[in-house]
Amino acid sequence: MTPDQWSTAFTGRIAQRLRDSRKAAGLTMAEVAQGCADRGLPEFTEHSVKNLESGRKTSITVADFVVLADVLGVPPVTLLFPLGSSATVEVLPGREVSTWDAVAWFTGESPLDEPAPEGSARDVLDVFRQHGDLVAAAMYSYALASERRRAASTTLDRTRRAALLQRAEGYEEHAFEDCQELRAFRGRMRHRDLAPPALPDELAFVDQPETPAHVEDSE
Repeated sequence: MTPDQWSTAFTGRIAQRLRDSRKAAGLTMAEVAQGCADRGLPEFTEHSVKNLESGRKTSITVADFVVLADVLGVPPVTLLFPLGSSATVEVLPGREVSTWDAVAWFTGESPLDEPAPEGSARDVLDVFRQHGDLVAAAMYSYALASERRRAASTTLDRTRRAALLQRAEGYEEHAFEDCQELRAFRGRMRHRDLAPPALPDELAFVDQPETPAHVEDSE
């Protein structure tokens, strides 16, 4: 396939995914166009949708693409690559790979033999993914502790209550350690001039200065 043919085929694949997603969402072309207008893209009209889906429109801007994905309620990357419906895809002219590898390459998750150089685009992606993992770990630990304490407060079995409270304390210790690690990681991000993402309300305290422990004078 020549580069020109690949470009047309690539847009055609997006159009097919858009059409399938529109029908799955139960939207008419007019409703899609209205959704674009509501998001500040009135120039993508119902006629534009028809031309794209019919193949008469052989190119699409990035702005059109991301707005359409939002209107249809689908992750943009799923419109680019036929994950689940095709085993391989020509990700670039003359370069056929598995569809999952194409998705991983596009999102910066393709495996590397060596760590990405610090400051590279891949390295920054990895840093933010690691941050997301740390946030998820802390949230999960707190959720488990909260659930065990809730269960302990509703049981009449003293032995079970004691066991649940013991488990809750263990999860709270894990959550404390997770938050300490998250605080340190966010500090390292700032040191690299990277702006950490906003934390969930439940973890907002992580960005607050640590209060030194009070040590009483010995008598």
